[in-house]
Amino acid sequence: MARILIIEDNPANLKLALLLLKNAGHTALCAADAESGLALARSAPPDLILMDIQLPGMDGLTATKQLKNDPLTAAIPVIALTALAMQADREKSLRAGCDAYIAKPLRYRELYATIDSLLAAGAR
Repeated sequence: MARILIIEDNPANLKLALLLLKNAGHTALCAADAESGLALARSAPPDLILMDIQLPGMDGLTATKQLKNDPLTAAIPVIALTALAMQADREKSLRAGCDAYIAKPLRYRELYATIDSLLAAGAR
């Protein structure tokens, strides 16, 4: 299956994401902040990134813009994760370069469908 990088600072949200990815057969890499997530994405590019938007220091949208502006990581699909399920946040996420947007708490069917869709699109 896929190698997925989770960039999430909340331990409970990270644990849930890890469990859901493991149950779907994916391998997960983890980072607790944007800076270490960017470093991981550049050193061992994953197949997909789950990006929390509200991170300490650099936020997830700024990190996504950096990923999308770097030729090494530009093609990696990014799913924005946020507890703030507002239309404006969805639009900001997509403008920043996120390929999809999921509101927390994570619902496994939505997460799996979004991951499968983005991975299939990249395989074409």
